[in-house]
Amino acid sequence: MTVLEDRIAMAESDNTRQLDEMFERLEKMPVPEGYKVEIVGGAIFMSPQRDIHWETIRMVIWALEDRFGRKAKVFSDVRIDFPGRLNGYCPDVAKLRDGATKNDEGRWRYQDVEFIAEVISKDTALNDYGPKKTAYALAEVPVYVVADPYTGKCRLFTQPKEGDYMSDTSLTYGTDVDMTSTPLDLVLKTDEFPRD
Repeated sequence: MTVLEDRIAMAESDNTRQLDEMFERLEKMPVPEGYKVEIVGGAIFMSPQRDIHWETIRMVIWALEDRFGRKAKVFSDVRIDFPGRLNGYCPDVAKLRDGATKNDEGRWRYQDVEFIAEVISKDTALNDYGPKKTAYALAEVPVYVVADPYTGKCRLFTQPKEGDYMSDTSLTYGTDVDMTSTPLDLVLKTDEFPRD
């Protein structure tokens, strides 16, 4: 191991320890039912889960399960630690590669994530297009989709490179999100995505 690899491993270890402590404190707090809690860059974000939000998530999960089967590793609101300072995200939808295993702390590894979808909430939209997008690109998540029920549009981000996505496609609800040229090899239908 080089000195640089040693420092990176130490920083990730410190991040994990701090995130664990923060999440332990959050678990002891009275978080209102129906709220999602994430840590983005060390800041805690709590946002209410609305019915439109959940309906969209379910449609994405159904599409993934139709394509990959009911035993595919597809999660919603499960903590995954991503690169960067104190990034304990709970993606709306995350699909892990076949054969993915948990790390020594019992959590899923960002290196195994093949796909992420986030559904915009008014209060946290900047996270989805800003720090989360950057962290997902740094983690080299091949496919990242943002669904926005307020504008009725999806954004498809692919080809992660050096902390950004080289491809960014905007699609109006009703247009298929064609991901057949990505490792996911999926077409996501959006014609029934609910709008706010």
